[in-house]
Amino acid sequence: MTEPTVLISQDGRAGHIVLNRPKAINALTHEMVTLIQTALDSWASDPSVQTVVLTGSGERGLCAGGDIVSIYQDGLAGGTASAEFWAAEYRLDATIAEYPKPFVAIMDGIVLGGGIGLSAHADLRVVTERSKIGMPETGIGFFPDIGGTYLLSRAPGELGTHLALTAGSVQAGDAIAVGLADWYVSSDRLPALIASLASVAPAEALAAVALEAPASGLLADREWIDAAYEGDDVVKIHARLAASEVEAARATALVLAGKSPISVKVTLRALRSAADFSSLREALDQEYRLSLRFHGSHDFLEGVRAQVIDKDRNPQWVPSSLDDVAEETVAAYFAGLGADELGLTQGSAL
Repeated sequence: MTEPTVLISQDGRAGHIVLNRPKAINALTHEMVTLIQTALDSWASDPSVQTVVLTGSGERGLCAGGDIVSIYQDGLAGGTASAEFWAAEYRLDATIAEYPKPFVAIMDGIVLGGGIGLSAHADLRVVTERSKIGMPETGIGFFPDIGGTYLLSRAPGELGTHLALTAGSVQAGDAIAVGLADWYVSSDRLPALIASLASVAPAEALAAVALEAPASGLLADREWIDAAYEGDDVVKIHARLAASEVEAARATALVLAGKSPISVKVTLRALRSAADFSSLREALDQEYRLSLRFHGSHDFLEGVRAQVIDKDRNPQWVPSSLDDVAEETVAAYFAGLGADELGLTQGSAL
């Protein structure tokens, strides 16, 4: 028999959600989103469940993001399955952010894209020495969705801009520094933590096992990062990086030049917009517009082909340079969807 893609159970006062596609690093599907949403809806009014705990099966990580191959195939076919998936996923992200009970997300191992949506909006976010957390979207012709623009726009200084534009990933110390996580627990203590949540309030359980987080290298680099990434012009940002006296900045200029020019420009505008939003819901509504516009676009299909399908790591972006991306092209990604809007700001997720 086929294993369920999500395992739902209860242990004492804790409701457990276990992502269960370990061979795919628990990549998220529409079915998984629906199962999680149903469990959370049920537990919200269940007095026997006082804490929710999210983990991933296997040793590799919590979640490697959305099932990108399925989204790619849907884009090639001009289908609508991805729009339905994103709508459900973004509603789930809003549910998690607003959940009325403590939500503990164990961000052990790889946590990318949609995995961040399931965990970084929780109110108790745990990282370990094995955590590798990132939003790799500009490298596949997409942008940091699942509320990523909202989260990264609120990182100290321009650290979130740096991670978003370069598709960067971070480990535990940096994840806490930029606001994607809160607690550092060594992986060998996770079983004890999870067991204790059956009978102990999460803050007390975490305090018993938490360690001092590793130092953040990103915070140490803030001076050159803040100076390089200020403003709304990606071309100027790239020029400042390339001309910097700091070797790491010049190396970053090369990284940035390899990302999808359209993705990078759209991402920066989305970050600056999200910084002014008063709620995650506003950001998710904007991100839904962007997702539908990217879906089936040349750079998204080409990026996934190069990185995931053929794995030649040589995407041919169109346009090929930041200078050639017209502002009206960027603006078109943000245009309203009319009757197709997600509309999260008009209602409650719960």
